[in-house]
Amino acid sequence: MTIKRFFTIIALIGITLSSCSTPSTSQPQPELQLHTPPAGPAADSVSMTATPLPTRPPYKPGELVDYTAQTGDTLPALAARFNTTASEIRNANPIIPADATTMPPGLPMKIPIYFKSLWANPYKIIPDSAFVNGPSLIGFNTSAFVESHPGWLKNYSAYTSTGGRKSGGELVDYVATNYSVSPRLLLALLEYQSGALSNPEQSSTSFVLGYKQTYYSTVYLQLVLAANTLNNGYYGWRGGTLTEFYQPNGTIIRPDPWQNAGSVGIQYFFSRFETGTEYDTSVGPDGFYKTYKELFGDPWADTTVLIPGNLRQPPMLFPFPAGQTWTYTGGPHTGWGVGAPLSAVDFAPPSEFHGCFAVDPQNYGVAVADGLVIRSNEDGVALDLDGDGNERTGWVVFYLHLAPDNRAPLGKQLHAGDLIGYPSCIGGEATGTHVHIARKYNGEWILADGPLGFNLEGWLTHNGSTAYQGTLTRSGLMVKACQCSDRYSQIQSDPNP
Repeated sequence: MTIKRFFTIIALIGITLSSCSTPSTSQPQPELQLHTPPAGPAADSVSMTATPLPTRPPYKPGELVDYTAQTGDTLPALAARFNTTASEIRNANPIIPADATTMPPGLPMKIPIYFKSLWANPYKIIPDSAFVNGPSLIGFNTSAFVESHPGWLKNYSAYTSTGGRKSGGELVDYVATNYSVSPRLLLALLEYQSGALSNPEQSSTSFVLGYKQTYYSTVYLQLVLAANTLNNGYYGWRGGTLTEFYQPNGTIIRPDPWQNAGSVGIQYFFSRFETGTEYDTSVGPDGFYKTYKELFGDPWADTTVLIPGNLRQPPMLFPFPAGQTWTYTGGPHTGWGVGAPLSAVDFAPPSEFHGCFAVDPQNYGVAVADGLVIRSNEDGVALDLDGDGNERTGWVVFYLHLAPDNRAPLGKQLHAGDLIGYPSCIGGEATGTHVHIARKYNGEWILADGPLGFNLEGWLTHNGSTAYQGTLTRSGLMVKACQCSDRYSQIQSDPNP
């Protein structure tokens, strides 16, 4: 079956599904469980009447189970979650073409499952559209929302390393933009954990999100840790690399295979410092979800599709001038922060020096495609490929470590190959002069490896055994990522793109 025919069928399925169903948070018939509301600031927002959570039955090895594709699903990730293989899923679903990338949301599938004990409850907390700083957040004014509530956050302000002093709402937006995590999600966490929007008499603004880490006691740094943790959970599930994790007491959490990335991101966040009934409540209907719903309404009423079926990356150049040879210094690693998502790659210009150095004027970073510069500062440059001026929609290429001199200014329209800035060590941590690039689609970081991996002039990126390792491959050729800048790590861009 052709890819065109496949997605014609899927479009018809989507019409049928949308005509007979509405967004719902209803769950399968559950097995009764009791939950104890947590102590502390969040206790007032937790219902004293426990809502029972559903469970899954055991399955026979290889038993086919029903699954409806969710936004961003790929076969390798589904295989990891259901403890099976991509080839077995293909055999059970011959309608899926060999070159399909992301699954169309709403596609009915059969998946061979191999049961693992201790799968967590299948209650879904929030959709992916409520997790990512994407289209659903267009028009949302974080500062105005904070000002409209009596909590302590409206009177709070703090300095950031590059952004100067910011109000409480501005801090939330600053973190939300850099990590591409929904500001509503961060606000709901602040409210759930510390009453930031409802309690004007907060006695302390230390460790407000639960991280009892030295040097990370401020609200700003608590937000940074939270956003980073949320992304580690979300993109670990999205890529199929995080299928289990441990709580502080050693209890193992294996998310339900049917879960969505947004819900797993929330589960992972609370698993870092909660256990037992406190954790069960936070990730159930009487916990964080209830707080979010009270602030912003039912998140499941939003039917935004972040990642459509069979998403394709537009053609992209290497981020350096045509015909030049640079070094592939960093394989897939985080787009922003620490850990997941492994969405970025690094390239360094030719030089006789190691470390941070001033580059030759001819060795500059370029726009990988036509686009509009919609963010340009020390925290990075965002190139909007659809030109609508909104970083939350469509394809966006994010650059980091561009020097301030000659950096493309805000509002500049660039063509593929135009100068966007000079590589440097400025912005974040850097062991040497280089350019860091990553992709986002509808606000979601796109992983550099996998069915929708980075494609630069036909060269495909692949993960290594650890972050920053990995390869580029094309037509049987391979380049290995290495800061050593040897001949095996050098790559030449097409002289005639």
